[in-house]
Amino acid sequence: MPEERADTFLRLIRRAGRGRLKIYLGYGAGVGKTYQMLLEGHRLKDEGIDVVVGLVETHGRAETAKLIEGLEVVPRRRQEYRGVVLEEMDLSAVLARKPQVALIDELAHTNIPGSRNPKRYQDVQDILAEGIHVVTTMNIQHLESLYDMVEKATHVRIRERIPDTVLAEADQLVNVDLTTEDLRKRLLEGKVYPQERIQTALSNFFTESNLEELREMTMRELASQIDQRRRETPEEEAIAAPDQIMVCLSSRGPRSEALLRYASRLAGKLNRNWFAVYVQTPSEEPTVIDAHTQRILSGTLTLAKQLGAMVFTYKGEDIADTLFRFAREYRVGTIVVGSPTPLPAWKRWLGERSTVDRLIHDARGMTVVVLDTREEEAAPPRPIPERGESETPPARTAEGTAPAVSRQPVLSNLIIPRGIVIWNQPVPKELALRTLVDAAVAGAELGDPATILGQVLKREEEGSTFFNEGIAFPHARIENLAHPVVAMGITRQGVSDVSTEKTVEYIFLVLTPAESPDIQVRILGILARVSRNRHLLLKIQSCRTPEEVLSAIQDWEAQQAVSGVEPAVKR
Repeated sequence: MPEERADTFLRLIRRAGRGRLKIYLGYGAGVGKTYQMLLEGHRLKDEGIDVVVGLVETHGRAETAKLIEGLEVVPRRRQEYRGVVLEEMDLSAVLARKPQVALIDELAHTNIPGSRNPKRYQDVQDILAEGIHVVTTMNIQHLESLYDMVEKATHVRIRERIPDTVLAEADQLVNVDLTTEDLRKRLLEGKVYPQERIQTALSNFFTESNLEELREMTMRELASQIDQRRRETPEEEAIAAPDQIMVCLSSRGPRSEALLRYASRLAGKLNRNWFAVYVQTPSEEPTVIDAHTQRILSGTLTLAKQLGAMVFTYKGEDIADTLFRFAREYRVGTIVVGSPTPLPAWKRWLGERSTVDRLIHDARGMTVVVLDTREEEAAPPRPIPERGESETPPARTAEGTAPAVSRQPVLSNLIIPRGIVIWNQPVPKELALRTLVDAAVAGAELGDPATILGQVLKREEEGSTFFNEGIAFPHARIENLAHPVVAMGITRQGVSDVSTEKTVEYIFLVLTPAESPDIQVRILGILARVSRNRHLLLKIQSCRTPEEVLSAIQDWEAQQAVSGVEPAVKR
């Protein structure tokens, strides 16, 4: 069985045009992830593949250290931090060596401050972008969306975490499984930690109940990944109902992170796009809101992006009304919101209702999930239904039937070379939008460019789609538009009059027929995946012509079908 799994990855390597990622996933230290990774390294080497050890942490385990023998090891980089010399993977050396496969341990590791990237998973993404394949390891508790569940189950706060998208976009996942009894036995035998740490580990993190919880989480996550990948096919997309998920954010909502993690896992279970929406009222304009609140809000929106949401900021005085307008426009079927702030008695006497109460009362045809986000002893969220159990019903039309959905659009079919614009100098926002509108409609008789630009600018006034994460998604629904069209702008030096923490480098203009709102949602979902794919974005940045950009997108689309999740490897 292990040899067959190595053969599977070997076939991926030999037919790949980009770096492939394989992750050995486990539920705790000592189950054998690094051991299995090194065994695979030897098998690949025996097949004539150029393999190096980018970094392996043996943690003093003799059997692991012995397996490194016979494999080329890239020397580590030494760096002083606060008077202590520490060692890290030498990313530059791995890239310069350019092997076919790099073995890199502990994907969730945080790098020493001053490193090229803050996190090791970002180092791995850079390596993959250079066409080098990576085999790596991680434990389930480092998955961002599981943070609250892990803390509740084990009473341990995991500081090193990675976005769920890293796991979701891996080409292969292998569950390295070991019974909890066997793991605790290995710990007692000194095969996991040094003797002086054994009793502390057994009494704290490595209790039998903790390990059982983590093992179950690992199996559930692998099952979810298998199910999601099985359902991510054009045929199944074609019949899926456009029933998206929206999580409502406030500037200083308590435990917003828990809200986002719940929405992320719900979207994964139901295989839906999801949106994180913040309504900016006049009292929270950037010129009014204090710096501390701005930092909290920025951190919340950044986490939402990392978890896979499309983030929108809307302007409006009536929060509930603005949220409902968004929900109708983007075909939302499930609204996730936190606990309401209690209203003063005198407001209740006057008949005023909280935003959450209004959402529950007025959400016609939508499901509203209220998560207890109060600071004190927050109750666990309700369990997310497994596939096949009672799920959120699909969105309904006035006739009471699920609306027809067209097939999944293909991004490269919506963009033509003349619809791709590259700016080598800073460009003002309105000029960028005008140029992209002209590029989208030129020669296609899609309508009057000035009218279309007006609709795009009007949508931008409601809430800017130029986000902090370096990508903008301006879009509009156009009456009597014959077919959807996407224009793309690449800004080498950013948008001159847009103030964001990260320079806006990519602008995707999306124009869709007003009569087919689900098409817009589907295209935005595709673009959300594009925005999270570091390899693709780096490749696009290196392109010199529109034709090269389009070719890079087509290559990415062709590679999406090759991925898999493998069953457990037992030691």
